[in-house]
Amino acid sequence: MISNLYEITQAYEARDLVALDALALPTYRTLNKRLDFRSALMLSCNNLKHLTKIDTLEADAIILNLEDGVSKKDKPFGLVLCAIFLSHYKRCDKKLIVRVNALDEGGYDEITYLNQFMPDAIRVPKIRNKKEVESVYELLDENIELHLSIETKEAWNNILELKVDKKVTTFYLGILDLFADMKLPQTLITRENPTVLYMLSHFLISCKSIDVKPVSFVYQEFKKLPEFEMWLSLEKSIGYEAKGCISPAQTSLVNIAFSNSEAEIKRAKIIIKLFELKREEGISGFEDEEFGFIDEPIYKGALAYLNKDC
Repeated sequence: MISNLYEITQAYEARDLVALDALALPTYRTLNKRLDFRSALMLSCNNLKHLTKIDTLEADAIILNLEDGVSKKDKPFGLVLCAIFLSHYKRCDKKLIVRVNALDEGGYDEITYLNQFMPDAIRVPKIRNKKEVESVYELLDENIELHLSIETKEAWNNILELKVDKKVTTFYLGILDLFADMKLPQTLITRENPTVLYMLSHFLISCKSIDVKPVSFVYQEFKKLPEFEMWLSLEKSIGYEAKGCISPAQTSLVNIAFSNSEAEIKRAKIIIKLFELKREEGISGFEDEEFGFIDEPIYKGALAYLNKDC
């Protein structure tokens, strides 16, 4: 729990942006570098109640959203709340990704501001071409990952050129915006439609061919869980391992559908081996390039996963 939550709540409810901004303290975070996340849950940064639940959520990754769903008047408050919560989570087992606004709608300024709070990744929407990606790359802190939403016809056409550096690690399929931009009716978005099947397959293969993680689209009908499960079954059969979510119930289903026992067992065994080697050197916490920060709780979690005696 954030120690000064009362202070934050008072400033936010009073719409006192100056007081709220004074509570956002630039910080050094131990970045979560894992790329094996399955569920990416969207949280609007102007919803303080939702932000306080980050600890309890099952999602592997949290998308701290400043774009869609956050009104223009709320965006400055959402940005500062995002910064406050990033500074609170100096280390987090969930990947914390900030979806900024489109570059020509304040995205550049948001990235500049957020650099000092070190999110694990910045996700840029409405990207169009390599030149735009390069402009973000030059601005973004070298330790922060760059994620891109593929939701314009230009991005679709240029997808293989968009990985300008190893810092670009993940693409998200924005199927609703993409259909709208291509002037295709969204009624076509069904599991049987050949255009959708082609789009899902093409997106995945394109991403894999340039070593980028593909994340499948957000299913908006969050109450239709049986239908959501059928989408997951289809996406898994195509080769997907991650999907965007807008509810905790969706998150649980994604984690189950995309669980990979062999991969998780392998990951747990490597973490155990790495920790025990470092422990012999008197080191109980360290950063690993592939698995992120490993300390005793992470080690014990790996042991528990393998049903070993902690």
